[in-house]
Amino acid sequence: MNTKQRTIIKDFIVVTAVTFVTVLAMICLKGRVNRLEATRAMDQLGKIVLAYRQQYGAVPPESYILNIKGDLPGAVRLGEIYYRARWLEFDAGDDEILACSIKTYRSLSGNKFIVLKLNGDVQLIKPQQLQALLDQRQTPQEKIQGRRDFLP
Repeated sequence: MNTKQRTIIKDFIVVTAVTFVTVLAMICLKGRVNRLEATRAMDQLGKIVLAYRQQYGAVPPESYILNIKGDLPGAVRLGEIYYRARWLEFDAGDDEILACSIKTYRSLSGNKFIVLKLNGDVQLIKPQQLQALLDQRQTPQEKIQGRRDFLP
């Protein structure tokens, strides 16, 4: 192999490696943007729920949430949510799960769901954690009629 061929092969390998790294970086960036936008939409939803709770003394019904969800910035990335208001007791604690995303979002530490707590906090939690929390807090009625098909 002469030096010209070696240079061409070396340049080809460098270009291929740079392209591969760039594509991976774009995929990671896209995932991060989707997760951030969805988290922002869930945070906005939490603020609306808190305002409704202050005004009316109870969490809004699911129909209210479905009507306003489409207007939230980033709602497209949030997708469908599981809203648990009808299953919560009036004296439920602030750390009770009010809503969660149906789809998971990838991060460096694995897939996670976006969860909205009754106090307005938004968290990313692993599927196993969400499963355990719902197992502890769901009423028998919710376990039968509520939605769980999105959990692993």
